[in-house]
Amino acid sequence: MPVQSSVSPMSNPSIDVVIPVYNAPELTRRCIDSVVAHLSGSIKHIYIQDDASGAETRQMLDHLPYEHIHVHHAPKNQGFGASVNEAVNRCGASAVLVLNSDIEVSEDFLPPLYAALAADPQLAVIIPAGNDYARHDLDCYLRQPGGYISTHRLQGHAFLVRRDIFMEIGGFDPAFGRGYYEDIDLGRRLDLGGWRFGVHPDAYVYHKGGGSFGRGRAFRELARRNRNLYYSRYPNARRNVLLLSGNSVLAHFPPNLLDKIENVFHEGGYVHWLTPQPARLLPCLQMRHGFSIELMLRGWRADKRITEVWVLSDAPRAWRALLGFWARIHDLKVLLWEEAATTEAEAP
Repeated sequence: MPVQSSVSPMSNPSIDVVIPVYNAPELTRRCIDSVVAHLSGSIKHIYIQDDASGAETRQMLDHLPYEHIHVHHAPKNQGFGASVNEAVNRCGASAVLVLNSDIEVSEDFLPPLYAALAADPQLAVIIPAGNDYARHDLDCYLRQPGGYISTHRLQGHAFLVRRDIFMEIGGFDPAFGRGYYEDIDLGRRLDLGGWRFGVHPDAYVYHKGGGSFGRGRAFRELARRNRNLYYSRYPNARRNVLLLSGNSVLAHFPPNLLDKIENVFHEGGYVHWLTPQPARLLPCLQMRHGFSIELMLRGWRADKRITEVWVLSDAPRAWRALLGFWARIHDLKVLLWEEAATTEAEAP
């Protein structure tokens, strides 16, 4: 069981902001200005960790006109994770808002985030929704106490974390170097430790993306290297289960099927639910609903492909036949589930 968080009392929020910076002076200044303009009433201090940026960025940071901003210039480039770890270590607040320098704030989104931490003592991290979550229909997901939606994949561009838990777990792993997948790895370790994290639909930030590295060769090389490191640690996070059913609802699924679905989530994988009717109140963001051409074509990356097929007995016959044929072509395991039974059978 995880150690209970020491953030108390929740009715008196104590929040510091950490912004790791590496070049991109215009984006960074826009981020800082927006934080000061919209979050000043909810925060104590802003800690800016300059990760050995160029002269233009350093000069801009040294001439910021705001109070309660602490700028630290690192002597050498350490990467996102190490920069955040160092800055969080300097903080004194009970909760820390970590923001990428290419984030732009347009409202004070902190009250609902802190309220979620207050409502759920096992919630370690809460993430504001925004343009990075636009592909999700967030109305389809179950709200947890505090109004958040569960997720098992931590996206680190903007998140509010209990500082004591972040420090206890060791923060970001420096093995990921300059960046990419260190946030997802942190989420795996929190999940394995019994902590929860989620996305709050009532809080919004804009994330430009690629502010420091862009989307060129450097991005691709870093992403590839760290993706391989992440999946070497958590091989079951590659699981993409295609679940086929009829008009069943989750509450009527066999108990052992529900347990297996939950296990996929906790391993970092996804369940893609194909059903004739619109799905409502999905349990977490790692459960998707609907048909995906990319998934059916097996994807261009191994972690994007369907790895197994689960079929409930009420699934439409034509769909079952089509998926069974497709699964045999791709040599995928198919599990057949009885609607009310507690046993499963592997399809021949």
